Amino acid sequence: MLGEKISFKKSKLPQRKFLTGEFVILEPINSQKHSQDLYECFQLDHSGDLWRYMPSGPFHNIAQFKNYLKKMDCFFYAIYSKRHKKYTGLASYLRINPDIGTIEVGWITYSPLLQRTVEATEAMYLMMKNAFEDLGYRRYEWKCNNGNEASKKSALRLGFQFEGIFRQATIVKGRNRDTAWFSVIDKEWRNLKKGYQKYLSKHNFDQNLQQKKKLIF
Repeated sequence: MLGEKISFKKSKLPQRKFLTGEFVILEPINSQKHSQDLYECFQLDHSGDLWRYMPSGPFHNIAQFKNYLKKMDCFFYAIYSKRHKKYTGLASYLRINPDIGTIEVGWITYSPLLQRTVEATEAMYLMMKNAFEDLGYRRYEWKCNNGNEASKKSALRLGFQFEGIFRQATIVKGRNRDTAWFSVIDKEWRNLKKGYQKYLSKHNFDQNLQQKKKLIF
């Protein structure tokens, strides 16, 4: 059976613009401006877990890291924490197909200062909101190594739906990778947005930015 016939106009490519929230600002990547803060914040990860599932890293000096950032395209963002007054993480749009309205969020690299914070959640909200409302995408994807339980848990918490596993999808750092797929589609965004806005309200956090109620949809 064929799918429903739809009238769809081409989505827009992401622009090099700031995405500004209450707690964070997402800035298009600039290796000269962002390298020092990001490198120092990523060095706070003493366990090495930050780079475990990433295709690159860890980096042993600032020169290596700066070269890594120079290779990032215009769809990467440095995440500025207003609380810490520094750049504390990275995220990007990937697999962008404006003709059919699909886009992915990925390369999410959160330093210990950003992990499990309101800033981390708001960064994902701003990127999702931009994709659906400003750029006009129909489908917003998240995919990760199936062994990365933290990433899978985060996707579900943020409102993504689990879609399945691509077995032996690729090889990363000499190891097999089965890839877990998640998505949000445009008709789900309205309800998700309400949940995000309620969660991100200033009234939901104490003076130390500790949440009072969890993110729910």
